[in-house]
Amino acid sequence: MRVITGSCRGKKLKTLEGTDTRPTSDMVKEAVFSIIQFELPSANVLDLFAGSGQMGIEALSRGAAHCVFVDKNPAAVKVIRSNVSDCGFIKQSRILTMDSLEYLKAAKSGLDIVFVDPPYKTGLVEKALPLLEKKLNEGAFVICEHERELTLPDETGELVLHKRYKYGKIALTVYRLPKKDEEEL
Repeated sequence: MRVITGSCRGKKLKTLEGTDTRPTSDMVKEAVFSIIQFELPSANVLDLFAGSGQMGIEALSRGAAHCVFVDKNPAAVKVIRSNVSDCGFIKQSRILTMDSLEYLKAAKSGLDIVFVDPPYKTGLVEKALPLLEKKLNEGAFVICEHERELTLPDETGELVLHKRYKYGKIALTVYRLPKKDEEEL
């Protein structure tokens, strides 16, 4: 696993041993970042269910201003800290060992990009989406990685479906919070 591009291009990242963490493939990661490439400069990012932190680190490498990494597994958080440190992103990062849904209940608003990639078949994506809406800036993107069999709704609160993608056994559902002037059109 590596950083694809940006200031840390080619940097190898550590991951957890075993099957508890399922790293996003380079193909899927590249697809995600081609969707949000113009939103990244100076963005505030949340990497929820962060695992190794690779999605947030990729965002920082491509110009995001700040990333909060949240995972409840202490071993995963140790890997995230190591990867963030190795990439030189300590000052642009906040790393928390806590339940992702509990974090969303207490989090402040101001997010531009959110990665939601929980363990599959747990219902956690569906539980996270309603909690996210009030934490987002206008025009924010929420990228959900989930099992292919799961079809998320076209709308959830004010979040609207931007696009769906399928890659082998996984799927991406991308939501966007419209800007106020877009809602009037």
